[in-house]
Amino acid sequence: MRDYTNKTVFLGIDVHKKTYAVTAICDGQVVKKDTIKASPLTLISYCKKYYPGAEIKSAYEAGFCGFHLHRNLIAAGIENIVVDAAGIEIASSNRVKTDKRDSLKIATHLADNRLTGIRIPSVENEDNRAVTRVRETFVRQKSRLANQIKAQLQLQGLIPADSKKKVCMTWIKQLKTLDLSPGYKYALGLLLNSWLTIESQIKEIDKEIAKQAQTDKHKERIYRSVPGIGPTSARVLANEIEDLSQFKNERQLFSFIGLTPSEHSSGEHVRQGNITRHGRPLLRKILVQAAWKAIKQDIGLGNIFDRLAIRVGA
Repeated sequence: MRDYTNKTVFLGIDVHKKTYAVTAICDGQVVKKDTIKASPLTLISYCKKYYPGAEIKSAYEAGFCGFHLHRNLIAAGIENIVVDAAGIEIASSNRVKTDKRDSLKIATHLADNRLTGIRIPSVENEDNRAVTRVRETFVRQKSRLANQIKAQLQLQGLIPADSKKKVCMTWIKQLKTLDLSPGYKYALGLLLNSWLTIESQIKEIDKEIAKQAQTDKHKERIYRSVPGIGPTSARVLANEIEDLSQFKNERQLFSFIGLTPSEHSSGEHVRQGNITRHGRPLLRKILVQAAWKAIKQDIGLGNIFDRLAIRVGA
């Protein structure tokens, strides 16, 4: 077995649900490629077995597996970073994508010091995120059910196809009294009950979010001081962005949220396009909603919006 004492091994890990594709680079050369079981403990044992005495530096892309693997590697003394997939360079001629190629790409960039790790949330913060994220899941389900309810009513000619009526508790109670044929009444009843169940669950989640706000009063006060930011949006921003002091300037914050405009420049010509949309869509959704509320609550912001609207034709 090769002696790795006092050497640095760079490990690129392509993470999947059942397997890890692992590529190791040492002294500028690929020394090993393997596919192992998707288990942090298996990976740690693998590193100790094949690279004894080495300083191991590893990286994997952020994704479905979260930060559980990262925390296990750090606890085992392995210097790991989690990287944004969008931040990994890809050659324009490279049209072949496989697990082993992906792990090799990560290992190569890591060895060349061309990767930057994303911020890893604390265990407590990640726990708080679970609550606000599941709320967003339920809100989407509720909206989908509302559309399905209106579709059933449209089939019966009870509302026009372009109806803008909002599904709410009062209307739900009225719909339950409609005289419909047995099949439609049964189908509509299931949808109405599902909507009511999710509405009840969202209210329970809001109570849990209120508890979070009570234990995080400093960030709560900062976010709520901004016009348009309410209790729910403040919690989402606090959980997703955490402390704003982590960003050196506004540009870093905008990049994190995905509000930085894309750019295609050549020579003297600089062309800026749509925003990059990196980061979580939920953050941009919350900020857009808050902005619409803010221009109604704050006269100064409202005046700025009116001037911009004239200029861009909004």
